[in-house]
Amino acid sequence: MTRAIMNGCNGKMGQCITGICAQDEDIEIVAGIDTYDGIKNDYPVFASLKECTVDADVIIDFSNAKAVDALLAYGVEKQIPIVLCTTGLSEQQLADVEKAYEKVAILKSANMSLGINTLMELLKKAAQVFAPAGFDMEIVEKHHNQKLDAPSGTALALADSMNEALDEAYTYTYDRSQKRQKRDKYEIGISAVRGGNIVGCLLYTSPSPRD
Repeated sequence: MTRAIMNGCNGKMGQCITGICAQDEDIEIVAGIDTYDGIKNDYPVFASLKECTVDADVIIDFSNAKAVDALLAYGVEKQIPIVLCTTGLSEQQLADVEKAYEKVAILKSANMSLGINTLMELLKKAAQVFAPAGFDMEIVEKHHNQKLDAPSGTALALADSMNEALDEAYTYTYDRSQKRQKRDKYEIGISAVRGGNIVGCLLYTSPSPRD
């Protein structure tokens, strides 16, 4: 049986994964990490990885960007593989992930959904067909008002999948309010909406070809 530490155990995704693992005989969450202690779990919860005294085979991370530095340091020090699902990482943190990967196994994913990962593959093919034909590429994503990062990691992952298929020739535009100019041919627009209790929605748009 795989022993897992759930980093961010008392968040929405942490609790979701806790429930899933409880029904899976091949994995057991043996410890949780979270600064919030208002939820009762069937495993011990520590305020930080530094305080954790439980041995594990893997760390599953759904926390926040502020916690990733300590996560990488702990994983490298203890030689525990990491499933890294936190989004909104800075350029420096992304570079640190690459460095840590040289020393310990890391699976980094902006979205673990089978549907989203299938969509990423489909978008690669769509981009290769529509972009050369003159279509514009825009992503509009919606999430609840408690989400911290914008655009979401999923939106960026979808943009990355299209850009990868197009030899990284495109730049990303997040805000057009500060410039008054026509849309560049080689850009992917990414917009974020935050409101209410929206679970999460992404729209890939490819308008009519330019004249």
